[in-house]
Amino acid sequence: LTQPQFVQLMETFVGQDSSLPTVKRLITFIKEEYKQTEEEKMEQLEKGHRMSRAAQRKLLLEALFEKWDSDGHGFLDLQEVDAVLSRFMGGMKKEALTKAKARLCSRYPQLSRVEKVSPKAFQTFLELIASEFTGDEDEAIDNLVKFLTTSVEQSHRESLQSLTRRKWLQDIQHVAETGGANMESVYKAVFKAISQDAEAHGGNKKISAYIALLEENQLSAEQGRVLLRYVACTADDAPYVLNQALHRDMKGISFAAVDEGKPIHVPRVQLHGNIHFWNSDRPVEERKGSLLVLPLYDARWRVFGILGLDTLRDQCEKTIFLTHEIIFYQGVSHAFSKAYHHICTRENVLQMAVSALGWLYPRTPSIHTVTMYLLEPGKDKALCQMITTDNTGQKEIHSSPALLLREENLLRDYLFRCTDSLEVALTPVRGEQHIAVPLHDLSRQALGIFDISIGHHKKLPPQEQKDLQKMLKMVQAACLEILEKSLEEAEPTYVLEAERLANVRHPGFLFHRFMLQDLRECV
Repeated sequence: LTQPQFVQLMETFVGQDSSLPTVKRLITFIKEEYKQTEEEKMEQLEKGHRMSRAAQRKLLLEALFEKWDSDGHGFLDLQEVDAVLSRFMGGMKKEALTKAKARLCSRYPQLSRVEKVSPKAFQTFLELIASEFTGDEDEAIDNLVKFLTTSVEQSHRESLQSLTRRKWLQDIQHVAETGGANMESVYKAVFKAISQDAEAHGGNKKISAYIALLEENQLSAEQGRVLLRYVACTADDAPYVLNQALHRDMKGISFAAVDEGKPIHVPRVQLHGNIHFWNSDRPVEERKGSLLVLPLYDARWRVFGILGLDTLRDQCEKTIFLTHEIIFYQGVSHAFSKAYHHICTRENVLQMAVSALGWLYPRTPSIHTVTMYLLEPGKDKALCQMITTDNTGQKEIHSSPALLLREENLLRDYLFRCTDSLEVALTPVRGEQHIAVPLHDLSRQALGIFDISIGHHKKLPPQEQKDLQKMLKMVQAACLEILEKSLEEAEPTYVLEAERLANVRHPGFLFHRFMLQDLRECV
């Protein structure tokens, strides 16, 4: 038990109405009776040592990845990593490297197709290599890290440029993770990063930028099964670009970038002959500049859209995108992809929770209200109020959620204690009994919390309690599946025929699918 879990256990054991002398007698009893054997002490010390070692290794390998990924791409080229590692110890460990690479590709099948290594895959690769060596694994990891650290060097100017650019990329992710963010705020952060870099490192180029996402073509199948919908763009281009649809049978290079999964750079659009110009009012003689189209990938390296940039609004001569700019924009596309999928995942969790509450309310008339919070990342552990329901079961997902800070909400401290301990908490608040139930993520860290008010009842009737427990169990299982789906190792699994046919899993019926599975197991 962690300290918060122990405190929560003791509070639950003594109950809400116990007197102070009773609590003191319990503390005295535990102090006198609790004995830890020598074997338990050693086991606890070893466990602590293992956890500390794993945490240190994680930080070490993350720092190494960042050093190699100086431009903030979010991935490394597998062939480049392989080529450098083949020189480790004068090339004496090539057999171990080959075996480790084969094991890596079996764990991440997409690597044989795209050859891009994520931070997690990079850490796995080095651990697999170390496991193929004889001797101490930690020592082998240290030697690999030292070797790889000395294999990459940057000048002072390049280092400063990388630090600045990395901060701009981190800002995109930060916007996605805080304040109940929506896609509009992420789009703004992307375009802000691009304009900042153009000003600082791109010779003050006037850049137009736009994001288009693949969607099913339901209106004109003869033009292709999918189209690219322009969902965001820089302000000056909105009248011409926003909400436009690009089809395969139209001019343009965007579908080539989608199909090839690689950036396409056209240095001079006036010489290309296959460029689609959305602004038909622009005179032909002014249709000059550079165009760059970057594919957007999901966690399993499937393309789901494009990030496009051009300099058609810049009438200067030197408007061609340079290599260091293209590399940075690849980092922007990766940062946007992460932010986009973070928000999509969170929205899926909320939609699934709404579906679960819809199932619960008709079965539990003793429940007055339910509020769902999601935990914001960071040391302060703020809670975002994402869903509220009233005593009629009317539900609302908040687009601009209220933020609860621990130090400002003493009456809601039970919510924060619940996230600390990951245990259910029962607390009276202003005469109403509240049940706080945590949701955890794949690493068993607090993700969110249900605050359930049952009014003046001390507890729910047995059948209602049973239905509430079942609902919470299914919500947790469905939540973990939504999170697993966003991992690069994950492959989709289908249970219902509707999921298989549509090749999608709507979060609204994911909860009901888990209920059905539970029923099947009971039968």
